[in-house]
Amino acid sequence: LIVSVNCLSVKLANYVQNFFTAAKLLIILVIIVAGIVLLAQGNTENLSNPFEGASTSFGSIGLAFYNGLWAYDGWNQLNFITEELKNPNRNLPLAIIIAIPLVTVCYVLVNIAYFSAMTPTELLQSPAVAVTFGDRVLYPLSWVVPLFVIFSTFGAANGSCFTAGRLTYVAGREGHMVKILSYISLKRLTPSPALIFNGILAVFYIIPADINTLINFFSFALWGFYGLTALALIVMRFTRKELKRPVKCPMPIAVLVVIVSCYLVLAPIIDKPEVEYLYCTIFILSGLLLYFPFVHRKFSWTRRVMRPITTYLQLLMEVVPPDNNE
Repeated sequence: LIVSVNCLSVKLANYVQNFFTAAKLLIILVIIVAGIVLLAQGNTENLSNPFEGASTSFGSIGLAFYNGLWAYDGWNQLNFITEELKNPNRNLPLAIIIAIPLVTVCYVLVNIAYFSAMTPTELLQSPAVAVTFGDRVLYPLSWVVPLFVIFSTFGAANGSCFTAGRLTYVAGREGHMVKILSYISLKRLTPSPALIFNGILAVFYIIPADINTLINFFSFALWGFYGLTALALIVMRFTRKELKRPVKCPMPIAVLVVIVSCYLVLAPIIDKPEVEYLYCTIFILSGLLLYFPFVHRKFSWTRRVMRPITTYLQLLMEVVPPDNNE
């Protein structure tokens, strides 16, 4: 459904995102206000020592950050749609400056509200913390909470679909992925092949149905690439000084991201080595088997194989190459 919405219209996807983001902020506000009322009534005992009994090992802290930072993930997605922003030099930094502090404040206040109604043990054992909070605090209107949780989840998935599709689209346009992914719909003007490709990948990712394992390996891979991206930024600051940088990242922030990424990637492996991390690393490196012949060497036989496939998919989906002048 989400892929279909994004393939149909950019404006429709934007309207959907605005609606579900507003719904998410509304339920967050309700939870925060309810938590403030409970705190004012003296329900503060759970905030005295919420980390009591928690593991503080080197790797456990890294895994805890995986779960916490996964909740905040999305801070980087605005960069993927810079081409479609109006006045990006002004609006990109402005959106980041407004959004990240707003989300941080909301999340911290929501967690304080949870602790005003639940003990740390109850919070950890709850299959859906917001729903449990609603059952205890907002009855008889507790049914509103799961409804808005669905809205929040749908909005987050829609935002990820919208931005990830643009990332795949540009990768295809730059020659780092197959050319068909860089094509756009002739009628809808949306990067439908890239969106459909990401949708198919998403289906495979959710097959195991184990959210904790998915978060851990997603975070392991993601923070590895975050670190490599920040490292590339540092290297290019010295090796490609002539490049125009409309939005310039301060060097200390890039260095900090590299250090944090190294810790988040290595800490869980050092503390508790598991063969799954090796599988994840091999899976990532296996991309070299496709990158080397298709992208780096650009073997002619690969073009002969891909040309009829690209033509067939182009006719099937009614997509065309983007105008290079736009």
